[in-house]
Amino acid sequence: MSEVSGWLVGRLPDEWFEGEPEVSVDRDEIVVVGALPAPDVQDEDDAATRGAEAGRIKRFREDTRQQRMRIADEAERRYGRKVAWGAQCGETQQIFTNMSIPVMTRLRQPERQVLDTLVDAGVARSRSEALAWSVRLVAEHEADWIKELQDALSAVHDVRRSGPAFRASGQAS
Repeated sequence: MSEVSGWLVGRLPDEWFEGEPEVSVDRDEIVVVGALPAPDVQDEDDAATRGAEAGRIKRFREDTRQQRMRIADEAERRYGRKVAWGAQCGETQQIFTNMSIPVMTRLRQPERQVLDTLVDAGVARSRSEALAWSVRLVAEHEADWIKELQDALSAVHDVRRSGPAFRASGQAS
C-alpha cells in the first residue's frame, strides 16, 4: 500500500465503505473509489437493481460531500494532487468529479486516419474522445500487461528512493 493510500484509508470514516477503498494515484490526481453495501431489492428486474444502486451512490455522494471535500483539501495540500471520489454499489460504479487533462501528442497521418475513422463512424465525437476511447480499450484488453509494467515501475521507484542521496553538486552525501 502506498503512503497516499495508507493516509487516506486511515483518514476515512470506517462506516463509509465495505472494506478498504481502491486508491489510484498518478502525477496529477488521486482517485478514491469505495464499495457501498448493495441495496436489498425485492424486484429481480435489472433496471430496478441498477436504479437502486445508482440511488445508493447518489445518497452517499450527497451525505458525505462536506466531509469528503475537507479530506480532499487536506490530501491536496499534503500530496500536491487533486482528489476525485467515486463509489461502487453492486454492478454500478460512478466517479463523481475527476480531472480531464489535455495531453499533447504528435500523430502521423495513419494514426490520425484511425481517429478520424472513429469520429466519422460516430464512435467518438472528436479526435480527443477517439484517442481516449482507444486508450481505454488498450487498458481493458491489456490490463494484465499494463499492471505488470506498473508494478515494475513501482519497484524501480522504490529502489531509487532507497538509494544514496545526492547533493546539488552531484556528489553522494
